[in-house]
Amino acid sequence: MTQSAISEQSVREILSTISYPGFTRDIVSFGVVRGITMGNEITIQMVLSTNDTGVASELRNRATQALGASFPGIPVKVLLDVQTPIQSSGQGPVPIPGIRHVIAVASGKGGVGKSTISVNLAAALALKGLKVGLCDCDLYGPSIALMCGARERPSADEQGMIIPPKHHGMKIMSMGLLLEQDSPAILRGPMVTRYTQQFLRNVVWGELDVLILDLPPGTGDIQLTIVQTIPLSGAVIVTTPQEVAVIDARKAVSMFQKTNVPILGILENMAYFVVPGDTTRHEIFGSGGGIGEATRLGVPFLGSLPLDPELRVASDSGVPLMLSHPELPVSSLIQIATESLLPLLQRP
Repeated sequence: MTQSAISEQSVREILSTISYPGFTRDIVSFGVVRGITMGNEITIQMVLSTNDTGVASELRNRATQALGASFPGIPVKVLLDVQTPIQSSGQGPVPIPGIRHVIAVASGKGGVGKSTISVNLAAALALKGLKVGLCDCDLYGPSIALMCGARERPSADEQGMIIPPKHHGMKIMSMGLLLEQDSPAILRGPMVTRYTQQFLRNVVWGELDVLILDLPPGTGDIQLTIVQTIPLSGAVIVTTPQEVAVIDARKAVSMFQKTNVPILGILENMAYFVVPGDTTRHEIFGSGGGIGEATRLGVPFLGSLPLDPELRVASDSGVPLMLSHPELPVSSLIQIATESLLPLLQRP
């Protein structure tokens, strides 16, 4: 192919087949490619926000190889502007501009319904007229996108910042929006830290009253990155009444207390099941674990939620239960738990 036959569009199409390391999304839609110049050679301008020098080298090699294979004999130059992400310094966590409060929803154990609680707490706060963002910090098992009915890929602005989609009155960011449906996020510790920081710092959250962080279970790299990077207004701990869940919730509480993050309360999920048409409570996972732990730790108890099939249906349909069925008893209980957070959010 002669150089005159090469168009900017054809070069862009080749670059759009190159995925960003760690993602299935391509570098063009990700906003990495900022310019393509045609002359005696093909010059590609890229801008990256990363601390990992290996990412820049890998992208340069991928672009050079892909264009060299498609346009043999044509020189290729890749110009990379690698910018350091904004991080916390030795002075401690740094607030995210424009966000008044950040609340983490956490658990020590998986499978307690933490993401379901995060979505519905966020939706309930949005119904109160607050400007709400919802960030899915569970990089390995993201579920917020599905629960909110978000399927579109986020776009990027001219600075390479991610523009989050808005659903149900909330700005949403999740790894589930960046990966293909069945693609796993295969990330080592340093990459987990970097992507967590990017979700917090490189997303155009704008002016928010509150940003809800749906954390993964446990007390690992993601939790530590967050408490060291940004100041949290507090944490809501989700557990079931079962002792094994309470023990793990206790560890999550201890982690936040050691990092000076206020515990806003413990919310007990799947506390009981009521057969339709009956009033008998069936305490499938035991009873009293959540309120007992809240009393022992001296933190607020935000209530006990039943095991309700409608919560599962709403989550799978992509519409929070607080919006689809606000009249249900479980919705009223979530509303009560939400109202206990309002005094905090009304403070500057």
